[in-house]
Amino acid sequence: MFKRLQADTRKPVGIFVDGTAVTAREGDTVSAALLASGLDVRRTTAVSGAPRLPYCMMGVCFDCLVTVDGTGNRQGCLITVREGMRIEIQKGKREIGR
Repeated sequence: MFKRLQADTRKPVGIFVDGTAVTAREGDTVSAALLASGLDVRRTTAVSGAPRLPYCMMGVCFDCLVTVDGTGNRQGCLITVREGMRIEIQKGKREIGR
């Protein structure tokens, strides 16, 4: 569904999504990298378990919550990827202290 432009010559950045190596591009946000990854990455809501994808891409809707390097409830649309970053897709509610 989401594809990178052929002319995208930005430097590749290696990240891990749920343990799978993914190539992002320098300057991508976590959400943009996830959408372009080709992986079926979506969080699920804490109450109903409904699947969600990044929506507004500007920090308003909170549909892009992910765990980044062990810190949960981070808005992926506001965080720029960096080499070796570890991202986990949040599924349902999180435990306190995690």
